[in-house]
Amino acid sequence: MKDMSNSRVPFRMSAVPERSAPSAAQRLLVHVVVNVEHWLYDQPMPRAVLPPPHGRETVPDVCNFSWAEYGIRCGLPRLIELFRSYRIPVSASVNLDVLTVYADAAHAMRDAGWDFIGHGLRQRAVIPEEEPAMIERVVTELGAFAGRPITGWLSPGLRQSFDSIDLLARNGITHCLDWGIDDLPCWMNSDSGAIMAMPYSMELNDSAVFAVQNHEAADFDRRIADTLDFFRCSRVAPDTAVIGIGLHPHLIAVPHRIVHLERALQRLQRTAGVEFTTARDIAAWFEARHPAPAVAPVAM
Repeated sequence: MKDMSNSRVPFRMSAVPERSAPSAAQRLLVHVVVNVEHWLYDQPMPRAVLPPPHGRETVPDVCNFSWAEYGIRCGLPRLIELFRSYRIPVSASVNLDVLTVYADAAHAMRDAGWDFIGHGLRQRAVIPEEEPAMIERVVTELGAFAGRPITGWLSPGLRQSFDSIDLLARNGITHCLDWGIDDLPCWMNSDSGAIMAMPYSMELNDSAVFAVQNHEAADFDRRIADTLDFFRCSRVAPDTAVIGIGLHPHLIAVPHRIVHLERALQRLQRTAGVEFTTARDIAAWFEARHPAPAVAPVAM
């Protein structure tokens, strides 16, 4: 019988030495990821704020398309200004289509100094037969626009094929946010060497909190407060951890939610040991302390 266990990341229990008291020297690396996406006007929408009458989908889905595009028109400028005012670095997970469809938005993110992460061509799940050319194109063209190599990747919907990790590693991606399996990065196997799994929490992701679980706006700030309480006070929390926060302009940046995001940022900034950083910098920090291992090719 074929072994269908996960061969990408060898399982291990996270080493958490018991602490006799909360650690004054604890380090929390907070990584903010803003996902900027192109949802096709002539296709069914990937997610909806309002279901269609009588359950029958229609195209164009003007209501839900407008919901998403409001985020680019109105929400994104609010986020750019918010993070600028607090001097917080941001990773921008960007569909390549954004560079042409929302060109002003792409230039605004680049001008703000956001660090670009590959996020596919547009907001749709991976199509395996198109994946090799798609990844190569995204890495090449997004890198040319950003003015620096693209080293991070977040798949649309965090969906991968069996070959995704190999294809990403071949195209120069050093860290991938799809595998949220630990509080710290860890090394994964590919057929061309090791690639890093970068923490990216679904529990602190506005898409899960608001679009899927339908929680109230204030719950986002509460979750961050409770997360900080755990890492600062628990005897079984690690001394260093990455807190990934996933945001979408059409969700977190509407007026009644962005006020709670700002409160959460204020809470994080006044917490001792918190450092805002990007996936690129976390990857460099982790690799300097835990160099990539030599790995055998993965048999899939």
